[in-house]
Amino acid sequence: MTHSPGSTLALGLALLCTAAAATAADDPLTRPIPGEWSDRWNRAQTPVKIHGDTYYVGVAGLSSVLIRSDDGLILIDGALPQSVPLIEANIRQLGFKVEDIKYILNSHAHFDHAGGIPALQRDSGATVVASASGVQGLKLGHAVPDDPQYGYVRKGAKAPPVTGATREMRDGEVLRLGGVEITAHDTFGHTPGSTSWTWKSCENGRCVNLVYADSLNSISAPGFHYLADDTHGDLSARFRASIRKVAALPCDILITAHPDVSGLDRKLQQAQAEPNPFIDAQACRVYAERAQTMLDARIAEEKAAAAGAKPKPQAR
Repeated sequence: MTHSPGSTLALGLALLCTAAAATAADDPLTRPIPGEWSDRWNRAQTPVKIHGDTYYVGVAGLSSVLIRSDDGLILIDGALPQSVPLIEANIRQLGFKVEDIKYILNSHAHFDHAGGIPALQRDSGATVVASASGVQGLKLGHAVPDDPQYGYVRKGAKAPPVTGATREMRDGEVLRLGGVEITAHDTFGHTPGSTSWTWKSCENGRCVNLVYADSLNSISAPGFHYLADDTHGDLSARFRASIRKVAALPCDILITAHPDVSGLDRKLQQAQAEPNPFIDAQACRVYAERAQTMLDARIAEEKAAAAGAKPKPQAR
């Protein structure tokens, strides 16, 4: 039997994904978290150079970014536990070694962005870096009690806990490695420990500002309120401040934790185009404006419910 080049490539990719799935199922740290969303997010994505020494190594629906420095590699986010074989294969495809990862940074400790971190830490020996609340969630393997989505933990929203070395970073603190400087930005809202990360990348004499922006959506488990309730005060003002902070960041290239919320998914398919499709000085502002619209709708919904009116459904 003969195969066309296209069918041979497709067969090869299918075999790779099957092998990755089998490996993940046999490893307790990469055992798949089931669900429709997990299957939709965890699709293979060809690794892509974004700019300079920054590369996209995540899966199609969940971002993971690799940054090369003179003293080793930095990885941001680890997607799902079952994403690890695909992320590690992408790193190797680019010619890098997983063992050279020195730091793994996390945006927030939900299973879809942190679930793969324990296995990636084990395989690399890296130190895991997050906010204080983020580190707490990583060590628990699930959302912390004051997280808007903590109510989903009882329904199985859990991942393996991080057990290796960790480092907590404060708002404005800088992580340095081999000439690379990455700044942590507290972007409270989606979770209490949400952190966005910024750095510069230079190529052919041109330096640009990159932003890895954490989720800014106001989705929560049932029963949670951003307005004051019996457990906390009004959280909406601080959330709005986070949105304004992201809008004001120096931002030539935006990478979001979920590629589809900012159009990053489309740009990944245009990676070889000229000029560089990832460069968009308005991307952070547009992303923030959409988040503000969503939060406004959420707060209006909560106020209507508190007043006894029937709230309008909020688009998710």
